Amino acid sequence: IRRPPRSTPKPSSAASDVYKRQIQSCKNESIDQNYADNDSDGFYDMIDNCPFVPNPDQTDSNYDGIGDFCSDMDDDGIIDIEDNCPENYNPYQFDGDGDGIGDKCDLVDFTSLPCINGLAGEYPCNGYDLVGHLSIEDLSIDFVENTRVNDSWGWKDPLTEKEYAIVGLSSHTSFVDMSDPDNLLLIGILPTASVNSIWRDIKVYNDHAYIVSEASNHGMQIFDLKRLRNVENMPSIFSPDIHYTGFGRAHNIVINEQTGYAYPVGNQDPGRSFSRDPGHEGGLFDGGPIFINIQNPTSPVMEDGFSDVGYCHDAQAVIYDGPDSEHIGKEIMIGSNAQHVDIIDVSDKSNPIILSTIVYENTHYVHQGWLTEDHRYFIVGDELDEAADGINTRSIVLDFTDLDNPLLHHDYYGPTLAIDHNGYVVGDRFYLASYKAGLREIDISQIESKQMTEIGFFDSYPQGDGSGFSGAWSVYPLFDSQNIIISDIQRGLFVVSKNNYSVARVNHNFKNSRSSIGIAYVARDGIETIKFGGMDDYNRVYACLLYTSDAADEGLGVDLGGRRII
Repeated sequence: IRRPPRSTPKPSSAASDVYKRQIQSCKNESIDQNYADNDSDGFYDMIDNCPFVPNPDQTDSNYDGIGDFCSDMDDDGIIDIEDNCPENYNPYQFDGDGDGIGDKCDLVDFTSLPCINGLAGEYPCNGYDLVGHLSIEDLSIDFVENTRVNDSWGWKDPLTEKEYAIVGLSSHTSFVDMSDPDNLLLIGILPTASVNSIWRDIKVYNDHAYIVSEASNHGMQIFDLKRLRNVENMPSIFSPDIHYTGFGRAHNIVINEQTGYAYPVGNQDPGRSFSRDPGHEGGLFDGGPIFINIQNPTSPVMEDGFSDVGYCHDAQAVIYDGPDSEHIGKEIMIGSNAQHVDIIDVSDKSNPIILSTIVYENTHYVHQGWLTEDHRYFIVGDELDEAADGINTRSIVLDFTDLDNPLLHHDYYGPTLAIDHNGYVVGDRFYLASYKAGLREIDISQIESKQMTEIGFFDSYPQGDGSGFSGAWSVYPLFDSQNIIISDIQRGLFVVSKNNYSVARVNHNFKNSRSSIGIAYVARDGIETIKFGGMDDYNRVYACLLYTSDAADEGLGVDLGGRRII
């Protein structure tokens, strides 16, 4: 607009009409289309990576210059953000197991199973959902009939924060990516170092797995777990970083991560004789613990061993921090040694000292145990007492207030006849692999008053809960995610998760062009988490079917993306 100068006299009436017409004509001038914003997301079309769909975040996950809300990498007519397999052409979006991942991308044909009315699918349960499963065949590359699963352990990558299950089988060790438990991914396997064996055991130190077996001449395999980060061809067949042959067979391996020492136990190499515990032939240090310095993870050094207590089946080693002030700060090993429990001071590897030995009533086979976190009690399992005496699952609790004079505190009896095998303590919970009864979660918060209460379980062996050596060999309850591994002898790897919700589930395979509906979980103590929800392209709740008795009765709701769900 060209305004007259201030010093110019007031225009005549005719001139004023022309001036007005000039002002009005600006409304019809063309707008520079470089500054148009058709989707009103705050980005001009000329720089908007998706100019006709609002995307104020300008997200471009694959860096192709096209925003995720517009990108269609596989050219199947479905934009990537709604495509259940965005890198593979799949216009029909087939998803056989209904897990939200298209069949062309889905490596696992499995759907999570919530625990409803005491069952997760065919598996008896109380308070635990089945969130992932791999069969023995899924855990193998060249599957052979009669392959069996044994021990398991876990590892969390400190860089990527992914969680991995490490599963022992009779012919190999499997490494499984658990970052999406509903779609467990076999990264690769490490074959046995010699021959097959039903006994294999794994522990982790400083991002390395240490694997032993009762296979003849097996020794100890050391595998750098960081190699799992960048595996191009999955599943791969790995070789160990180090194969340590300072011993042959071992039933188990114990690692104290605080000191950097590994303790293979239960060595039974031929040509050696025991001075104690008849029935076991041969054994370095009479089958007692072998002291191996692994502070340099791939340069193990055998420093010594201990034979005075005879054969050691399993053990736990800690820097003691319990009620016995005389021994605080010492490295203490508690051995479950077939016929007795031994407490040993292994601080000086050249001069280990037996502090005490305890034999509880009705001893049949002292198998494995674990300290409570305050180091006051030791919960130990006898592997043969249930079958021998016809009793329910028994866990023996020992009082370690005085390490030089441990006492029997009490016996805990579970609700089934199943044999207990391996158990671990986390906080005030004891997680027990109980063979045919699967995983059992036991509240030990009142252990001082001799009260232990089972509060949850997941039975990976639905055929029955009797005594016998089938079902859950071990559990691993130490992940930050609180997902728990169960290694089942006949059925493979299970991943279960505690359910803290009331009934709250919707069909997670419903889709349309603007939304997808997922599974919603609500905690019993209020609405705590929503695992999946219905979202539209604007990251707002598009649709959600949700009902919980708690929420409905109390009129509770949750605000998600600006929408309130009841």
